[in-house]
Amino acid sequence: MLKNLQVKQFMSGKSIAFTKEMNLQTAVEKLLSSNLIGGPVINSEGHVVGWLSEQDCLAKIIEASYYSDHSALVEDVMSDSPLSIPSTLSIVDLAQKMIHEKPKMYPVLDEDNVYVGLITRKMVLGAMKTQL
Repeated sequence: MLKNLQVKQFMSGKSIAFTKEMNLQTAVEKLLSSNLIGGPVINSEGHVVGWLSEQDCLAKIIEASYYSDHSALVEDVMSDSPLSIPSTLSIVDLAQKMIHEKPKMYPVLDEDNVYVGLITRKMVLGAMKTQL
């Protein structure tokens, strides 16, 4: 039954993460090599404190090229109020959430609010398709 399927069964592991102190150029390279559209910014305890997206990076890179300033850090461009979901959330509940909210992917947190993985719309769709 779909309602019994949980996010933790279908998420990817911690495939990407950034820190606030990371140089933006390094973060962009990491983002490009991941083939993902963004990723969580985590602190030393593993808690998600932000989100860095391709869109955030594009805006700053345009500005940096105009002003010849390449010293930006992740914390300069990240969103600081990221959405996240618990690993025990039902796939159906997440699918419904994804229908009504903008994010295409979410960081997944364990019971201690520590980052344990990512889940995308494609993963949710695949999980639901396997149960049809």
